[in-house]
Amino acid sequence: MITSFAYVGFVSPAVDEWRTFAPEVLGGQLVDGPGGSVGVRIDVHAPRIMIHPGDVDDVAYVGWDCGDAAGVAAVAAKVSAAGLAVADEPDTAALRHVAALQSFTDPWGFRHELTWGLLRQGPVLHGRPLDGFVAGELGLGHLVFLLPDLAEGLAFYTDILGFRVSDHIETGAVSLRFLHCNARHHTLALGAVPGMVGIHHLMLEVKNIDDVGAALDVVNAKGLPVVMSLGKHTNDHMTSFYVRTPSGFEIEYGAGGRLVDDDQWQFEVYDSMSIWGHEPPADPLLPGIIRPFTPAGV
Repeated sequence: MITSFAYVGFVSPAVDEWRTFAPEVLGGQLVDGPGGSVGVRIDVHAPRIMIHPGDVDDVAYVGWDCGDAAGVAAVAAKVSAAGLAVADEPDTAALRHVAALQSFTDPWGFRHELTWGLLRQGPVLHGRPLDGFVAGELGLGHLVFLLPDLAEGLAFYTDILGFRVSDHIETGAVSLRFLHCNARHHTLALGAVPGMVGIHHLMLEVKNIDDVGAALDVVNAKGLPVVMSLGKHTNDHMTSFYVRTPSGFEIEYGAGGRLVDDDQWQFEVYDSMSIWGHEPPADPLLPGIIRPFTPAGV
């Protein structure tokens, strides 16, 4: 089974802008990667965020930690049984600093990497004063996929990849599904955009709410686009804001997220996204990583 969100990689023409964005805004440790890429460390492990040079902004791969070799084999077997090709990639495993890696492409074109054993590289050298990120066994944070059909997406990620439903948000204008694989309230969320597929945001959680405020001060001082103002979500109770990255997707930067205990958790459907705040700007920004969806074989 999948135990955590291990890492994520993007391609972007704005790689060099991450050399200041990652340490000064996010507070992560910037490291140089192969082929002109840059990585961002947030905990004792190897970089969990990679930005590779590319002509357009896009997500390149998503890495899922499956606990051990048996976990990778079990998830890969379910993916294969669903009719998707799974490839063993030892050379790519070395590049990602993991013990093993098997990859597949899901029905919406996202590349997934099933892994275990992400390398530990010692303490993080934060780019600015910071108490640290909530990561470790809970993984990188969470990721939000935009899919053309929410029911199909939910079935795939729960039935095949084994994610468990935390709750739903239904506002009338927005439908969202929140999924967990460990105690983090959600590691993956799915949003519906008819005819389109993409990435909305990556969430990074810090340990101290004051570090959220400090990050927001940096964002405002630099004049970076704030996609949603500071606010608190109804379902996961995260107090956060959303900033547009140099590569077109958003990072939700927050603190205080709820944890899930599967033995006691009560499923709910919320009719609003936030208890307070999270207001969009006067001229809202559309997602920067989104494209028309063409089903396989069409």
